[in-house]
Amino acid sequence: MKPLAVIGNVNIDLILGPAAPWPKAGTEIIVDHDELRVGGQAGNSALAWEGLGVDYAISANVGNDQFGRWLSEAFGARSSKWPVSPERTTLSVGITHPDGERTFFTTRGHLPRFSLDDVLAVLDGERLAGGYALLCGAFLTEDLTRDYDALFDWADKHGITVALDTGWPLDGWTEANRDATRRWLSRCGVALMNEVETTTLAGKSDPAEAARILHALMPDGAIFVVKRGADGAIAIEADGNLVSADAPPVTVVDTIGAGDVFNAGFLAALACGEPPAACLSAGTAVASSAISTLPRSYGPAQASEEAVQ
Repeated sequence: MKPLAVIGNVNIDLILGPAAPWPKAGTEIIVDHDELRVGGQAGNSALAWEGLGVDYAISANVGNDQFGRWLSEAFGARSSKWPVSPERTTLSVGITHPDGERTFFTTRGHLPRFSLDDVLAVLDGERLAGGYALLCGAFLTEDLTRDYDALFDWADKHGITVALDTGWPLDGWTEANRDATRRWLSRCGVALMNEVETTTLAGKSDPAEAARILHALMPDGAIFVVKRGADGAIAIEADGNLVSADAPPVTVVDTIGAGDVFNAGFLAALACGEPPAACLSAGTAVASSAISTLPRSYGPAQASEEAVQ
C-alpha cells in the first residue's frame, strides 16, 4: 500500500439537534442529541483511516487552549509535532434538523495560522514518496493557502500525488476563488469535490459535463471525482472515461463529514492499486456506513429502505 497523508483543517465539532423549527431569539429548547468530537475535513478523513486500520500521517495545527490539547491527544503520537498557535482552537457548532440539513456556527480560531512551515515540520517527504497527500480546507487555512505553489513543488520533488478537496469558499465562488482553484487543479493528480462545488466552479449544471471541463485542467493521468450524496459518485479517469458507483440506501443518522469520509475510503483503495471504479465503491461504502451509525462505524453500511439524504 502506498503511503497516505492528510494536510489541512482539524477543529472541534459540537453537534446538537435535531432542532425544528428554528427557535425564536431569547428562547431555549431541549434537543435529543449532542456530541463533542474531532472535526474539520482533515480530522474527519483521518478518523476514517483510523477506523479502517489504515496507516497514515496527518499535518495540522491546534489552538492554545484545552480544546487544542484535546485534539492533539485524540491523535496520539501522530500529533506530537503539531504546532500550537496562540489563537483559541476553531470551534464549529452544528445544529442538525429533522430533514437532514444542518446549520453551522464556526469561529475563525487557529486554522488561518496553519502554514507551510507547519506542514514541513510534521511530514517526512522521503517517507511519503510515491504516495498520496489529501489537501483540504483550502479556504480556511489562509497562511498555508498562500504557499500552495511551494507545497505543490515539495510534493512534486518527492513524487507525492496531491488529492485536493477545497471545501466551499466562505465568500462563495468569486472569480478570484475560481481562478485560484483552477490553478490548484493544474498541480493535482486527484480532485475530490461534491456536486454543487463541481457544477458551480465549472458553470455547468450537468455534473459529468462539469467534471470533464475541470478534469481537462489537470495534469495527464489525473482523476476527477464528483461526490453526489445519495446518488453515489462519478469520476473521470485518466483516459477520460466516466465511471460511477451507487450509494447503498441507508437510514441516515448524521451526514456531517460524509464527503471527508468518502475521501478517506477512496484514497485508501487508490493507495492499494484499485482502479477508480472500485475506489468510488469503497468511498461510498465507507461514507454510507459512517452516516448511518452512532457511534460512527466505518465498516459495511447498514442497509435500509430509507435513502441517504
